[in-house]
Amino acid sequence: MREADRRTIEDVGLPSIVLMENAGRQVVAAIETTFESLDAMRVAVLCGRGNNGGDGFVVARTLLERDVDVDVYLLAASADVRGDARTNLDVLRNLGVDVVEIADAGAWELHAREVLGADLVIDALLGTGINAPVSGLYESVIADVNASPRPVVSIDLPSGLSADDHLVNGPAMQATLTVTLGAPKLPLVLPPAEALAGTLVIADIGIPAAVIDDIEGPWVEILTKESMRRLVQPRAQDSHKGDYGRVLVVAGSPGKTGAAVLAGLAALRSGAGLVTIATPASLVPIVAASASECMTLGLPEDEAGFITLAGLDQIIEFNADVIAIGPGLGRTPGARALVRAVAERTGVPLILDADAVVAFAGEPDALVGRDGVDIVITPHPGEMAALVGLSAADIQAHRLAVARDFAATHRLHVVLKGHRTIVATPEGRSFINLTGNAGMATAGAGDVLTGAIAAWTGQLLDAEGACKLAVYVHGLAGDLAESDEGEVGLIAGDVLSRLGEAVLDLTARRKKPAQSS
Repeated sequence: MREADRRTIEDVGLPSIVLMENAGRQVVAAIETTFESLDAMRVAVLCGRGNNGGDGFVVARTLLERDVDVDVYLLAASADVRGDARTNLDVLRNLGVDVVEIADAGAWELHAREVLGADLVIDALLGTGINAPVSGLYESVIADVNASPRPVVSIDLPSGLSADDHLVNGPAMQATLTVTLGAPKLPLVLPPAEALAGTLVIADIGIPAAVIDDIEGPWVEILTKESMRRLVQPRAQDSHKGDYGRVLVVAGSPGKTGAAVLAGLAALRSGAGLVTIATPASLVPIVAASASECMTLGLPEDEAGFITLAGLDQIIEFNADVIAIGPGLGRTPGARALVRAVAERTGVPLILDADAVVAFAGEPDALVGRDGVDIVITPHPGEMAALVGLSAADIQAHRLAVARDFAATHRLHVVLKGHRTIVATPEGRSFINLTGNAGMATAGAGDVLTGAIAAWTGQLLDAEGACKLAVYVHGLAGDLAESDEGEVGLIAGDVLSRLGEAVLDLTARRKKPAQSS
């Protein structure tokens, strides 16, 4: 974003003072939308000496123009404020606004009560420029504001967070609302730092999208309804089931037929034309009874009823457009050998989930994409940890980096599940999904996602698009289910049953009301 600022100013010719003015006014617009009784509030604006503080000066001036009761506090000496921030500080003072200077702990102790007695606090202390934990005066201010019950609006990101890291490495402001400028920053969308951001608003301050898109570096993008909607195309009236993909789901083992059923039905609910569930032969009657719309394929099994390598030729020779393998498959030597052989021999896109991912545990270098064959892996943190030889805690602490690095070095797509599911591509692009909720932390939810990815792969013939769309719609279906069932009562079947409704919501279509007789 700093580079985007520079290019907008130097190459496009939009003055930095204009960007600061736009930023401040956009923050006020977000505040007005969020706080209906703003005109009855007393607002304390806490400003640092840098550009974030300059944005705060614009916010204060704009609120004063709207007859809001505003007090402005500069947590520095006036002599330390320079550039555009100094210009906006001078404008405030020229308008007769008394800007209170708080340059040390003694001054803060003198004014803390009046600041904390405000109805709303604007955090304009620190922006994207910090590279070390805050200390001293700012640490005290942040601690005192966090200890008060007052709502806080942070400009760009809560003061104390690093724009380059989603970890919380020191004291940081707990915001009620964060208005980030131009584009979101990692700590605003990834845990644990995202918990400090409150409600997130992304403000357009005039930086052209083309400028941001042209900057080299790691590509990280949030999945949005607008971008996902474009992937869903209307079906031709004369289409038939063969146009929408033949999906083979290789799944299930004794006691885990539900995983196979959920994945198969999710593929159908996500638009696949034909779905066949390949499962140990003895389990076919159970699967068929639970998924009547799916076809079945009985595979050879061992004495305990688990799938074996003997089923390889049936799978490879099956007329499938995409294969999903892993849900409830088991971790027996036979299942492991089958998974690895399918990955080595298949000529169609392959989705590896759950036990199929763990089949490569300890030997991640054996899992590599091949030219002309897209491979997608869909691990949760524990499965990813087993695959790469780290702890689940390590995976969670470095989710984005782990997914991105594995996808690039192994030439495949990674869907790292969990809160803020990440999609990473072989080309180095990364996508963060914001749909979904804690109620989806339930058995079978991942199986539903596997079926959805397989279905969209068969329809879009594009692994990246399929992963993004399936992840977004899966989370959206979970949100629709949560609104009816609540987080505690949510089960995987609820997510499955709302996949169609989620696509209707995404495409802005609604079910037709029943006609009265």
